[in-house]
Amino acid sequence: MSRPPYFGAKADNRRLRRIIAEDVDWSLHVVPCLSKLCLQSIVRSFEEKPIFEELPPLDRVFVQERLPTSLPLHVTANSVSDGVFWKRCCEQRWDICDPADYGHSWKRMFFERHVENIIELFIPDETEPRAVLEMVPLCKNYVKRLDISQLLPPIKEPEKKEEEEYGPELAGPSMDHFDFNILLKKLTKLEELHLVYRVKQCGMNFERTMFEMTDRDCESLAEALVSCKTLKLLRLHQSNIEDKKCRRLVRNLLDHPSLTELDLSHNVIGDKGAAAIGRLLARNKLETLNMCDNNIRGPGAEAIARALSVNSSLLSLNLRLNRVGDGGGRAIGEALLNNRTLLHLHLGANLVTGPSAVALSKVLVENGTLKSINLSCNNLGVDGGRALQEAMSHNTSVTECDIRLTQIDEQSVSFINKAVWTNQRPSKQQQQQQTANPSV
Repeated sequence: MSRPPYFGAKADNRRLRRIIAEDVDWSLHVVPCLSKLCLQSIVRSFEEKPIFEELPPLDRVFVQERLPTSLPLHVTANSVSDGVFWKRCCEQRWDICDPADYGHSWKRMFFERHVENIIELFIPDETEPRAVLEMVPLCKNYVKRLDISQLLPPIKEPEKKEEEEYGPELAGPSMDHFDFNILLKKLTKLEELHLVYRVKQCGMNFERTMFEMTDRDCESLAEALVSCKTLKLLRLHQSNIEDKKCRRLVRNLLDHPSLTELDLSHNVIGDKGAAAIGRLLARNKLETLNMCDNNIRGPGAEAIARALSVNSSLLSLNLRLNRVGDGGGRAIGEALLNNRTLLHLHLGANLVTGPSAVALSKVLVENGTLKSINLSCNNLGVDGGRALQEAMSHNTSVTECDIRLTQIDEQSVSFINKAVWTNQRPSKQQQQQQTANPSV
C-alpha cells in the first residue's frame, strides 16, 4: 500500500529532515549549539548555582541578557557584575534612568536608589531595622552617594476619648526619624550624603514637626558622621536646623578626615551656629561652604571672617540671603586681604551697602586670587559703585561680578562689566587653544 503524499509546509519541512523523529517540526536548521544549551542551563539554575565570573566576556553578556530580574538580591548583588542585567533592573523599576549621574554604572544606580527608597519609606517603630541592615553586605561596595528626599516620622495614633477619669498616662511615640547611626559606619565607600528632614506629599496631614530634625535625630546623625570616614560632601538643608543643632553637628566634624564640602543652606542658623562654622573653617580642610538662606547677621559673619583670614583651603563661600550687614561685609573684606585661597564669594541679598563695597574694592585691588564675586540685591549706591569701578580698573583676575539690583549708576555698571569681559578673554583664548590642541 503506497504512502500518502505530503503537502504544504510540513511536506517541505519533512524533506529537510535527515531523521524521521516524533516531532514533525524538528529540523536540522534549528538545532542550537551545545555552548548555548549550557549557558541556558546556567541561566535556569542561577539561583541555586550562580556561575558568572568564570565565563568568557561574550558569554557573560548572553547570561546577563537572559537572567530574570526577579532573582533575589542576595544571589545577584555580588555575583553579577555591572552590565545589561542591572540596566534591565533599573529600567523595569524606574521610568527615568541616567547612569551618567552614577559614574556611568547601572549597578551603582540600582543599589543607591534601592537603599534610598528603603530609607525614605522607613517608618520608626514600625519598620524593622533588619530590613536596612540586611542590605549592607549587598550594597556597601557600590553605594557612593545617598540622596534622601524625605524621612518619615513615627505613625501618630489618633487621640482616643478617655474612658476613665483616672488612669496611667501613656507616652506617645517619639517624632524621631531614621537612625543613621546604624547604617553610615557600614557604608565604607560613601562619599556624598544629601538629607532633607521632611515628608513629601503630606497633604492635609501637614504638621510643622514633619519638617525638622529632632534633638535625638541630631545626636544620632552627628555620631554617624564621625564613623563615616570616607564622606566628602554633606548636604543637610531645608530641615529647620538652628544654632544648637548646628553646633552639635560641627563638633563632630571638626576632625573629619575627608569632608571637603558642607551645605547647610535653607535652615535657621544664626550667629552662634556661624561661630561654630568659623571654628570648623579654622580647623578643617573644607573647600566649599554653603550657608545660603539662614539667619546669620554681623557677629556670625565676623566669626566666619576671622577663620577666613587664616584659612588656606576654602575655595567657595556662599552667604546669600542672610543679614550680615556692613559689619559682616567689612569683616569679610578685611579677611580677604590676608586670604589667597578663596575663588568664589557670594554676598547677594545681605543688607550690605556702600561701606562694604569700599572694603571689598580694596580686595579687588590687592587680592589676585578671587575669580568671582556676587553682590546682587544690595544697596551699594553710587559711591559703592564708583569704588568698585576704580578697583576693577586695576583687577585682572575677576571674571564674574554680579552687581544687579545694587543701585549703582549705569556708567559704573558699564565700566565694571567691560573690565570683567576683558579679564575673561585670556581664559577663553586658553580654552580655545586646549580644544584645538588637546595634547597641550
